[in-house]
Amino acid sequence: MRIKRISAAVALTAAGALVISGCAAGGGDNNGDDSGLVEGSSITAAWNQAFYSMNGNTSYGNATANNNINYLTLDGFNYYNNTPELVKNESFGSYEVVSEDPLTVKYTIADGVNWSDGTPVDASDLLLNWAALSRALDTPDFDPGEYTDPDTGEFTDAFPTDVVYFDSGATPTAGLGLVTKTPEVSDDNKSITMEYDQPFVDWELSFPSPLPAHVVGKNALGISDSEEAKKAVVDAIQNDDAAALAPISAFWNSGFNFTELPDDPELYLASGPYMITDFVADQYITLKANPEYKGKNKANIEEITVRFIPDPLAAVQALQNGEVDIISPQATADIKTALDALDGITVKTGVEGTYEHVDLQFDQGKNSQNIFSNAKAREAFMKVIPRQEILDTLIKPIVGEDALLRSSQIFVPGAKGYDESVAENGSDAYAEVDIDGAKQLLAESGITDTSVCILYASNNPRRVNEFALIQASAAKAGFNVTDCGSEDWGGLLGTPGAYDASLFGWQSTSLGVTNSLPTFQTGGINNLNFYSNSEVDDIVAKLNVEFDEDKQIDLEKQLDKALWSDFYGVTIFQFPGVTAYSDRVEGIDPSILAPTIFWNAWDWSVTDSGSSSGE
Repeated sequence: MRIKRISAAVALTAAGALVISGCAAGGGDNNGDDSGLVEGSSITAAWNQAFYSMNGNTSYGNATANNNINYLTLDGFNYYNNTPELVKNESFGSYEVVSEDPLTVKYTIADGVNWSDGTPVDASDLLLNWAALSRALDTPDFDPGEYTDPDTGEFTDAFPTDVVYFDSGATPTAGLGLVTKTPEVSDDNKSITMEYDQPFVDWELSFPSPLPAHVVGKNALGISDSEEAKKAVVDAIQNDDAAALAPISAFWNSGFNFTELPDDPELYLASGPYMITDFVADQYITLKANPEYKGKNKANIEEITVRFIPDPLAAVQALQNGEVDIISPQATADIKTALDALDGITVKTGVEGTYEHVDLQFDQGKNSQNIFSNAKAREAFMKVIPRQEILDTLIKPIVGEDALLRSSQIFVPGAKGYDESVAENGSDAYAEVDIDGAKQLLAESGITDTSVCILYASNNPRRVNEFALIQASAAKAGFNVTDCGSEDWGGLLGTPGAYDASLFGWQSTSLGVTNSLPTFQTGGINNLNFYSNSEVDDIVAKLNVEFDEDKQIDLEKQLDKALWSDFYGVTIFQFPGVTAYSDRVEGIDPSILAPTIFWNAWDWSVTDSGSSSGE
């Protein structure tokens, strides 16, 4: 695993396993040896978006709002601390390269690791993880697009019941998509060994936390006994039994989606230090220390409640009133002013591993002519996005003159290669608004339906302001920008026919050179705008297997230039971050990578062991 050095400005080169961000900000690394649960202790944090899925590995569930919670409830083989550096979590399990040619990796679950219902975590969970994240057993050439609900982004009831389709976005040139051979299961049922078809530079990041195979087997196959259900899942995978794999994949895709506490407690089992115990729709979710957890990251605080507060100023008010103890709202000038006026509050600011951008729908947009399938229309729209005005109006009041445009799809400002790439990638054509140029291009495009419906978080004040600035600027060039804003914007991303452009943030979860690539690769899990370019796919394929850092940067520069040349969309700014917490809590140490404030929640402690005045 190659980790690039980070400058003071934060330089996450091609940082990825990008997740959809509504807001972000996050802690010191404690190996858990000195942790001690304080009975009755509780704390309340605020987040701007509600949880809705325990499966963050689907195109629907891949969002920060989900993965904040999943990170604490679903344990895995490694995680990033706030240095940031990758930490092996050997109390959950170990992994080792048993052969370099071909690349072969063995994953082994540690002794005593259980799900919160007492069922052991074992090779059945790992094998299901492989099947889902490799898609090696999927029905060939199946397209789920026509079975996606345009109002929710979820699959409809019309989804075929005889199709094997794991919605993980795996592709044949990256990650577990390169493991097409069914892994070997050890005799003791604690290990699986995976052989890659070709070397993969970020193999160490390709195997995230597994979901419980026995729960999938029970619900998909109608088996009541946990051990029998696990065995049935393993048999289906090893025998490539499409009849059984079809319901297994369908349940893996959507069975762990919920917006309030399910009646069936098996749908929210935990393997991590915390487990879900309460969940009220659009209000809060409560986590308690998992009594089955025996790992190194044991909880100090018995109960953590996460309240969902979309309005940043309301979050500040809740902190002031003692209703919450920790907030990490989307930073605005008003937020900074409000926090500066509070007593007994610690405020930490910095740059986050999240960037704001506008994506254009290359296919299946809402516009009657599918406006952005037209290259000249894309270029025209990019010329009217007021990037500098957005920065000057909404970001500079927070971080001052240090605020700067992000002018790369791949590199973060301050990263090695950023300046060189920006000088060559063509982004300078969109540094300032060009109304006359946009008018000419729009006329040349032949497009008569100039409506552009933009999807964004309608309950996010900064995004509302950004939308208004874009709408006013675009109107001068003849675009009719309409409002597709929604509080459920995250689930709608990638939904055919729902919108023409989207305004949101991508948040980094790692320092892997490859993990942002699924945003641009044909069919990648983060490819939400139906983008496909053979040149880009070729560069992505080369990056996946390139271990030399200088050659990686050269390829990344080529990729960046290709994306701007194709009028993919525009990047706007790197997020300023702010985390604030009361003097009754300790151990908060924000990270630039997701899950930000939550990454070391097991290290948090209360200075007063009494309950906070939360729910």
